[in-house]
Amino acid sequence: MTDASATAPRRPGEQALTALGLGAPAPDPADASPHSFPGGGRWRTEIPSCEGPEALTVVLKEASRLDVPVHRISQGSGVWMLTDAEITEMVEATAERDVELCLFTGPRGTWDIGGSTRTDSRGAGLRARGHDAVAGCVEDAVRATELGVKCLLVADEGVLWTLHRARVAGILPADTTLKVSALIGPVNPASFAVHERLGADSVNVPSDLTLDHLTEIRRVSAAPMDMYIEAPDDLGGYVRMYEVAELIRRGAPVYLKFGLAKAPGIYPYGHHLREVALATAKERVRRGRLALDLLARHGAGGGMAPLGSRLPGKLRRFDISS
Repeated sequence: MTDASATAPRRPGEQALTALGLGAPAPDPADASPHSFPGGGRWRTEIPSCEGPEALTVVLKEASRLDVPVHRISQGSGVWMLTDAEITEMVEATAERDVELCLFTGPRGTWDIGGSTRTDSRGAGLRARGHDAVAGCVEDAVRATELGVKCLLVADEGVLWTLHRARVAGILPADTTLKVSALIGPVNPASFAVHERLGADSVNVPSDLTLDHLTEIRRVSAAPMDMYIEAPDDLGGYVRMYEVAELIRRGAPVYLKFGLAKAPGIYPYGHHLREVALATAKERVRRGRLALDLLARHGAGGGMAPLGSRLPGKLRRFDISS
């Protein structure tokens, strides 16, 4: 049962505006998500775009300095951009802090030789083009999990279904979690529910969805939602920090992702981008601190899931035997 205090509406400046006769209409309590993470809590945190061991060290150090709780750290360039030694170093460092590490899988259409992604329509986008691209994603998944990675980031529905089947078949560990990338994120309740059934354990929705959209999604699915509180420029550059309490109320269970607008793109990462990668990694943690401070000021700082929690709870899947 959801704690009523966790779903109570909270708005920036609410008391002051009400005193001035400018109070907003009362929100509908029915808009609140009835769902939470297993084990308790309505929100977790994620620091994205952590591209290697050095950036990871910066994130963990800054998180300790600013007292920013971190549930998950994700990388965007891909498993194939890291050596075995680098992956092992990242696995060990996150395991020591009980933080989930999520690495991106395989080839993607935007780096392929195909021209459709460069047209005005963007063609197939990030999806894996052809059998060999799917095979590359699977190879990345097997390699990463053999090195101890427990969360894989996916940008193709076919790859998602394939990795879910591999997980059920024991090719991947049963406790591997699959996260859908923001770059193919669903924008309506029906497609969100399809991603859940294909094997997604958390789904990154685009950051321009409205609060009503989140409520619509929560009426059909309890799968964890990932959402940028501040989105990178190539995802729109949205800054929704003042909405964070309401995003939790409507979207729980939700991962609060602390991205960074007005920052250069760093995918695929290499040491030629070292300085910007380290500087932006540090600033993402600071953005997290700012969002958490806002939550506290709005009286909405409670409801965080326990640190170290990572599993999504019982979700609905398509029948693999059919």
